[in-house]
Amino acid sequence: MADMDRFRIALLAGAILLGCAGAAGAQSSSPEQKPAQPEQMTPEQQAAREAQRRSVEEFAEAAKLPGTAGLPECVWTGRRIAALLWRDDIDTARRHLELYERFGCPTEHLKLAFRCLVRQGNIDPKTQERLGGRVQQCWVNPDYVAAPAQ
Repeated sequence: MADMDRFRIALLAGAILLGCAGAAGAQSSSPEQKPAQPEQMTPEQQAAREAQRRSVEEFAEAAKLPGTAGLPECVWTGRRIAALLWRDDIDTARRHLELYERFGCPTEHLKLAFRCLVRQGNIDPKTQERLGGRVQQCWVNPDYVAAPAQ
């Protein structure tokens, strides 16, 4: 019986040693190996990555605003409310406004940003400008005045 226990212990120790040796071998890499090439991205993936980078930059820029207007939840809901008001979707804007106020966001800043948006006038469909970009510009700088069209 004692011989059987010794055999099991020896077998278990051998299995542990083999397992450790395999893990150690997997971790070591030879210097001849080159790092993996970054995988090629499709145009859709590149566009998604660029959109994410731009979004992060927009939130970082808005974070510099005084008070709570620069908080991410205020920026996110405030920009949507301004865009909804611009598109005359008053009911949805009102529902978002309740959430905006619940977050403790400043309604005065929302008013100023929407005023800036209205002062700019309609967006020319021939230009590349988009409503989201204009809303972001007005959110970050409510006193923004666009250059006159030439």
